[in-house]
Amino acid sequence: MLNVLLTQIDQAYDRRSWHGTNLKGSVRGLAHIEAAWRPGPGRHSIQEVVVHAAYWKYAVRRRLAGEKRGSFPLRGSNWFARPQADAAQWRDDLRLLDDCHRSLRAAVGGLDPDRLGAPLTQAVTPLTLVAGIIAHDLYHAGQIQLLKRLQPSR
Repeated sequence: MLNVLLTQIDQAYDRRSWHGTNLKGSVRGLAHIEAAWRPGPGRHSIQEVVVHAAYWKYAVRRRLAGEKRGSFPLRGSNWFARPQADAAQWRDDLRLLDDCHRSLRAAVGGLDPDRLGAPLTQAVTPLTLVAGIIAHDLYHAGQIQLLKRLQPSR
């Protein structure tokens, strides 16, 4: 079962799969201007979606490891405001996503397969957390693909 989860994590993030574009593929080659574009006032940019995805990879890894909050490199949680059209920040945000993914994958790889269904809290098991973060990556990959198509410059 652990090998299946690791395969799904890989396919949802950066490996080829039948479902099409994965999360990392959805931002490949994207310029910082495109990443910062918003479909409307109060709507999230692709760059904000990327940092949001990084945060939840961190949060799942932290919960799997039983760690306390507070070690995410950015202040806040869930959604993070990003500066407009900054190439260096965009590169840093992509690196953050990769770093959080690698840490998550390592944590999942270190799980005891016999404990995947054991409750971490009343309603959450390692299996539900891992399945959820896989779905989260795919959901946001699709969202990013849609945001790219909505951009007037494309």
